[in-house]
Amino acid sequence: MPTDDPTTGRPAARWDAFALARARVVFDALEHLVGGFGTSFLALIAFALVIATAVTSLVGVGLLLAPVTLRVVRVVADRERGRLSRWGPEVVGPEPIPHGLRAALADSAVRGEVGWVATHAVFGLLVGAIGLSLPLYAVRDIPFPLYWRLLPPDVAATSASGLWTVQGWPSALAVSLLGIGWIVITATITPGMARLQAWPGRRLLAPASGTDLALRVVQLTATRAAALDAHSAELRRIERSLHDGTQNRIVAVNVLLGAARRALTRDPASAEAILERAQDAAEQALAELRGVVRSILPPVLTDRSLSDALTGLATACPVPCRIDADLPVRCASSVEATAYFVVAETLTNIAKHSRAGRADVLVRLQDDRLQLRITDDGQGGADERNGSGFVGIRRRTEAHDGTFMLTSPPGGPTTVTVSLPCGS
Repeated sequence: MPTDDPTTGRPAARWDAFALARARVVFDALEHLVGGFGTSFLALIAFALVIATAVTSLVGVGLLLAPVTLRVVRVVADRERGRLSRWGPEVVGPEPIPHGLRAALADSAVRGEVGWVATHAVFGLLVGAIGLSLPLYAVRDIPFPLYWRLLPPDVAATSASGLWTVQGWPSALAVSLLGIGWIVITATITPGMARLQAWPGRRLLAPASGTDLALRVVQLTATRAAALDAHSAELRRIERSLHDGTQNRIVAVNVLLGAARRALTRDPASAEAILERAQDAAEQALAELRGVVRSILPPVLTDRSLSDALTGLATACPVPCRIDADLPVRCASSVEATAYFVVAETLTNIAKHSRAGRADVLVRLQDDRLQLRITDDGQGGADERNGSGFVGIRRRTEAHDGTFMLTSPPGGPTTVTVSLPCGS
């Protein structure tokens, strides 16, 4: 049971939560410093190529290397855009490099990339080296009392520029305390250093004003078309279900009732059998009609929750299926209906095509987005171009401004990953 802190009176559990959150921030910053350190090496190589191209251009040779150099710079810059997009707001890539050296050098995106390469090759490398050295100092100094006697006497000194020479246990323990100080410094300044390392990229690699908006308009136009296609496909599916199933059953009921009516005058004994067949056909029509209604919007989504609806799908699936759903709050009904459709369609594909022995469905709510991951241990090789239903899943997902990803190497496993904005 947590106890209160004597100085603040707040529960100790709050301090634990604060420490855990801070540790996550620090580890996240260290991860991005490592990534930035790697892209700074690539930028250093690209910058050396830029300098070599500029120098050799004085004798004409560099003019032939310029297109290749600019493409190398673009590749390195795109890796940095990807790294920055994973850590914060997305950095949208520019249009392709214009044809012709003069047009390429006049392009603001190309000039920004060359400036970023020069900056990141020096500044990013320096910041990354400093930021990554601090935890290494801590790892070296904290256990120093355990191994200092194994060092030669002239080497037994701290690496902090030899502040003092270790000659006994007190000075060895002081080195360990210095290591704790390195941890404090790391936890304090590492997040700021990660942001500082990323700042040139966010400034120089960002698209021109209005580019992001134009891309967003294109994306919304495409998703609107996908929404209309998904709506049309859903109407066609409902029409086929009603025409091929329910309507035929009702026609059969009508025919049987007519036959029963005529039998009443000729052979009353046979009318009862005909009416029984008509009743069976009416019950089948009613069951198929209920199935169509449930496929439009399952009542369990309204009456209970998405987790319960998915559990029902898993129970009815021919392949053993495990549902792992952690949803503390409800999403919009349209989003839950789409999630239900995605899981239902994917489980249907698994049962028909995958030859899987089991399937797993993971559902989480992260950063106001509903995350779905459906995995099976089948034969793999699924392709959304072969008419297996994944095109419909993609269209319905993108209609909600969501993302769809299919991974299915030959031999398996197959993983379907869908992300939906929860507030859609």
